[in-house]
Amino acid sequence: MQGSAKEETGRESAAPANKIGTDHSAMRARNERLVLSLIRRHGALAKSEIARLTGLSAQTVSVIMRALEAGGFLKRESPVRGKVGQPTVPMSLAPDGALFLGLKVGRRRTEMVLIDFLGEVRASTVMRHDYPSPDGVLLFARESIAELTEPLPASLKSRIQGLGIGLPFQLWDWAERLGLPAGAMDDWRQRDIGTELGANLPWPVLLENDASAACNAELIFGKDKLPRDFVYAFLGFFVGGGLVLGGSMFAGHSGNAGALASMPVPDGAGGSRQLVELASLCALEQALVERGRDGAFLWESAPEWELEEEIVGPWIAQAAKALAHVAASAGGLCDLQAMVIDGWLPEALRSRLIAAIEEELEKIDLSGMTPPKILAGTAGPLARALGAASLPLSAKFLVEFGGLPDAPARDQ
Repeated sequence: MQGSAKEETGRESAAPANKIGTDHSAMRARNERLVLSLIRRHGALAKSEIARLTGLSAQTVSVIMRALEAGGFLKRESPVRGKVGQPTVPMSLAPDGALFLGLKVGRRRTEMVLIDFLGEVRASTVMRHDYPSPDGVLLFARESIAELTEPLPASLKSRIQGLGIGLPFQLWDWAERLGLPAGAMDDWRQRDIGTELGANLPWPVLLENDASAACNAELIFGKDKLPRDFVYAFLGFFVGGGLVLGGSMFAGHSGNAGALASMPVPDGAGGSRQLVELASLCALEQALVERGRDGAFLWESAPEWELEEEIVGPWIAQAAKALAHVAASAGGLCDLQAMVIDGWLPEALRSRLIAAIEEELEKIDLSGMTPPKILAGTAGPLARALGAASLPLSAKFLVEFGGLPDAPARDQ
């Protein structure tokens, strides 16, 4: 970060006089984002710690943090007294510093959340459907925005910074797997719900693939420290994923990197099938339907499932084998350190799946490579909605996490 600051300073000195003010403003804004990113990543930090991490002068850091505190984005914690010198005063993120809306469009369930600056859900709404339509989603979104924001006091309404949308890409391709007539979801080909929503909103609207958004939620709000290079799998109605390289999301040239659903895996009969056919939760719903049960309860509440072993056992076996091959392939190609597993499913079921993936991974010949670890995600079933809400947060308040330094040792 110090190097980047120096480069910007160099550009300033050579800039025409009428651009100096603009460049100063851009540098100040970037440094504010840097400070907020460090505190989000490492927790409460004192000015001296931030100065050491960034290479910025103590005076510059002091000015930045005073401005962020005055703006309501940071708050003071209790002073920390060391062995010598004055006590330090760590600063942490203020929960009311900014609010964000996140819309997750799902195959069976669409939801809207309102989160605070820490990523805590303040309120939410849900709509169940057999399949999403653009008009239905837009109506739900507009009604939900009103429901979630109108009760807020004016001081908090002014803190709303944007709306993010997590949407499966190419939704129209899934009509057959949803058991719908051909062309039932073709409206999604022509509609841009982000633009349509944004036309009547006072904030920016950002859109991302729903599984990539979930991966972003794990990076920003996750409770465990993750390796710098990993592949992320979110198990929803259809499985999806994201790719993280160097601590930052890697989107690829078309924005579809980490599209795990389309990855071919062995089918056990000498051929291959796509991961979406073997590791998606729709297979559990189908198994229930085949036994005369209504599978709708799967999409009501992720923690509260009652599934017979004759249903869940075979699904875990096939999903684990398929995901193990994805982990091995991705690990060999990118030297990934881990595969992170999360999803719309009970924690106990996810734990069983992770253990089964580890067993299957041991059966694969991984000579010449370091096997990736199989880790549990911490964002949980709401990861896609949280990830959608994280899009405007990232855009306005964060720098890429991949370039952030490790936290320093505390002053003694």
